[in-house]
Amino acid sequence: MPMFPLGSVLFPHMPVSLRVFEERYLIMLSQLVKAEDGRFGVVLIERGFEVGGGEQRFDIATAAAVVQLGASEGIVGLVAQGSERVRVTEWLADDPYPRAEVEPVPELVWESWLQPLREETEQLVRRSIAQASEFSELIWPADVELSEDPVAALWQLAAIAPLTAYDQVALLRSTTAEELLTRLTELVGEAAVAWQTAWPDEEAT
Repeated sequence: MPMFPLGSVLFPHMPVSLRVFEERYLIMLSQLVKAEDGRFGVVLIERGFEVGGGEQRFDIATAAAVVQLGASEGIVGLVAQGSERVRVTEWLADDPYPRAEVEPVPELVWESWLQPLREETEQLVRRSIAQASEFSELIWPADVELSEDPVAALWQLAAIAPLTAYDQVALLRSTTAEELLTRLTELVGEAAVAWQTAWPDEEAT
């Protein structure tokens, strides 16, 4: 599978916007457009940078398909939609672009008894977005709508939560819906402590 290493995590059922200008990725896109299966993998960079190559990557990724494409002044802009997770079993040569042998990761299974935990987690995530937005500009608003599909909504909750990329890749490894919700609750709770902690001068007053 062609692979696109990024400094951010793509979750299933979420979109990603990319600006492509490196020759290796322009070649990749030209081949994807012609391919019967035009999917590529989006993988988080573990060490290194998005531009230039030579980066080290994680072994968990999300397959994506291009849904919108445009070009201007030598730069290709695209929007892709994440679908299923894949695990890298072997990295291949980056010639002419990053590629890997991958295997599918089983999809999460929704169970109705998880609904109370889902509701509690959603409230926590939305509250954390509202708190975090006071300190920085976020992509997703606290009132963003989620999918009616329960599994898709779980991944969307993980994606909109104001967490680091390393926390997000840990969520991407979840093997059950319960594990994803539990991990998400824990990570958001830990992150919220930092936002709620007063500055030293505020404590002094």
